[in-house]
Amino acid sequence: MGAMLGNLIMMLVDRICLARYSSDTLEASGPAIHTAMAIVLFFTGFAGFSRSCVAQAFGKSGQAQAAYQAALGILVGVALALILCLMAPLIERIPFLSHRPLATTRLESQFLFWSAFFGAAMTLNMALSAYFSGIGRTRVTLVVGLIGQAVVICMIVGLVFGKYGLPELGMRGSAIGTLIGTLTMSVCYVGCMPREVWQGLRDVLSGQRARLGAELLARIKKGLVIGSSAGLNNLGSAAFVWIVAGLGAIGLAANNVNLTVNYLGGVPLIGLGIGCGVLCGNAIGEGNFPQVSKFLFVTMAIELAYLAIISFLQIATPHFLLNPFGLHDKGEEIQQVSVATVRVLWLYSLAFAFSMTGASVLESMGLTRFLFLTRLLLMWALSIPVTYVLVSAHTGSASFLPTCWVVGSLFEGAIGAMYFWRIRAAVRNRQNGIVLVEQAASS
Repeated sequence: MGAMLGNLIMMLVDRICLARYSSDTLEASGPAIHTAMAIVLFFTGFAGFSRSCVAQAFGKSGQAQAAYQAALGILVGVALALILCLMAPLIERIPFLSHRPLATTRLESQFLFWSAFFGAAMTLNMALSAYFSGIGRTRVTLVVGLIGQAVVICMIVGLVFGKYGLPELGMRGSAIGTLIGTLTMSVCYVGCMPREVWQGLRDVLSGQRARLGAELLARIKKGLVIGSSAGLNNLGSAAFVWIVAGLGAIGLAANNVNLTVNYLGGVPLIGLGIGCGVLCGNAIGEGNFPQVSKFLFVTMAIELAYLAIISFLQIATPHFLLNPFGLHDKGEEIQQVSVATVRVLWLYSLAFAFSMTGASVLESMGLTRFLFLTRLLLMWALSIPVTYVLVSAHTGSASFLPTCWVVGSLFEGAIGAMYFWRIRAAVRNRQNGIVLVEQAASS
């Protein structure tokens, strides 16, 4: 959670800088960031499955097997990072598929081009950090994360506004600053990685491990499903931003301001969900399935306590939260819609707590197909079409924006309920979809 709070501060600084730089960068930042993360999180989700494999290996066999699983994850992460870099020319063309103003789409295109490179670094970092997270050495991930985030904050401020002797690059500077910070984290992780992991990677590359092909194929299959689920989730968020643009310029501007405030409720919870998944993975590796329910109960109690504080601020002090992101400079209509919307964001944060934590635990169990199908059905077959129909019936009516968030929250809550139902069944039946090959570490 400490690491994700650092991420939250970094994201808030980024959005504040873009909001203060110009009205064009504020308008472009919402769609650009959501589109970029929809793509990047597919790759980081794919690489992040290594964390569950390391966690189960550590719980079952100890550090040697965990190091080997981490080595496999690094190999997959490097391949994914290279693929994402090669996609940069295609990704930068995405904004021009829309019919929004040319000035806005050009800014989005600049950001998306560089997002392929900082996304590749994030993918590599996810693979590298999987070892430390999986064995419970979260202090390493916290310290490395804070170092990288400090660099990102300084570089974003410097490159967006041209401070500290750096060039003024505006929207492009935000993405380049993020790239520099994530590469700093990569260097730190490489320096902290123990010798056993590098030895495992050398053995993998030299072909000295038995059944390597089978293990990589299993890792790729499940990682692909996890990445697809994460991508669908964030692509759905991007689609939501694009759909509510049908409410008019006022609704779009108000929504862009509220998107950042929504991070306050969701981002720190991601760290707790990841921690819960790691602990559950350790327990499953040991064969101690009853521990899963205990970890899940404690995690949700902490998350709900945090949400109670954030929800109070969203309802009682909306201007205090919204003004740093440019609300005070907006017209009266935008302010009214923004305030009305922020007061219902607690619903989405609550639903997200259940869906995100449930997804992390299911991933630790290797039940990836259920994750994907549930997200595909409830979000893309129901939530997105329903939101589109409702917005189409209220075109130009910015005051309908809070209702859109309520509808999205209800569907996200339904996804969370399905995840928790599946976890209960898996614990009862002692299901584990991750099969680790012990001979691979000893041959």
